[in-house]
Amino acid sequence: MNTGRAEMPGPFIDEWRNMGREVRRVPADWQHPKDEQGRYIPLLGRSFSKDTAEWNEGKELWEQGKRRHFCDGTIVPRSPEHTGTWEEWEGPAPQAERYMPDWPEERRTHWQMYEDTSEGTPISPVFATPEELARWLADNRASAFANMTATYEQWLATRLRGWAPSAVIAGGVMRSGVAASEK
Repeated sequence: MNTGRAEMPGPFIDEWRNMGREVRRVPADWQHPKDEQGRYIPLLGRSFSKDTAEWNEGKELWEQGKRRHFCDGTIVPRSPEHTGTWEEWEGPAPQAERYMPDWPEERRTHWQMYEDTSEGTPISPVFATPEELARWLADNRASAFANMTATYEQWLATRLRGWAPSAVIAGGVMRSGVAASEK
């Protein structure tokens, strides 16, 4: 646990990856909720129950004068700069309405691509196979980042990895994280 959200031992990777494209497993009949104007309501792709358990554990440690070290997750004493309440330090407890449903694995039979630069909104319909999803994303020139698109192979590689950062800069050239994820 870093700030109550990321799995150890890689908190920096987990927090950083919250900006890009993420493949989410959803039920076949999943309809992402919309607001009264018809816009998608952003939903976090993490587990509400897991985030709540981690938040509660962090609060308990805080009240005991301890905390989890951000880099390695070990329990350490709170240092003098760690003042105030857990809520002031960490923020409010997770709220269920900000999360995707915690469906059982057997219901997660289909695939949908999300942007997770915000909490997460779909950029594709729901598909039965990763190949159908990748084909739709390529054929419809879905945004891989800003005005950048990606090929079928690049979208499929992203599905195999599960996510892609928004963009990657290498050798002075910016590419979408989807394009950079292709092997």
